[in-house]
Amino acid sequence: MILNLTDISDEPLQRQIYRQIRAMVLAGELNAGDMLPSIRKLARDEKVSVVTVQRGYEMLEKEELILSRRGKGFFVAELRDVKKKELAETRFKEKIQPIIEAAKLEGMSEDEIKRALSDVMG
Repeated sequence: MILNLTDISDEPLQRQIYRQIRAMVLAGELNAGDMLPSIRKLARDEKVSVVTVQRGYEMLEKEELILSRRGKGFFVAELRDVKKKELAETRFKEKIQPIIEAAKLEGMSEDEIKRALSDVMG
């Protein structure tokens, strides 16, 4: 598994691990039942601490995107299409919220923001 981690970013490394693996799962690049690298292997490959990978995996487990099998490792969880859509919607809202807040600070009304979104979506 190849991740693009950088310590230059303001985003913590464990969050980068979480975000990138999450995106792979939701995009179908990782399928249900696929085995993830062990915490130690991913830490070694990415040159980060074991604790960093462990925290990233814990975030993924909490969201039920991966599951651990004692003595066997970590695996991509089976996701219903409804769950994938819920997760995608949540991620979309998290990303667009700061943009909407910035637009409001710049004086745009709710209707103007909706119209701009409609224009972008075509």
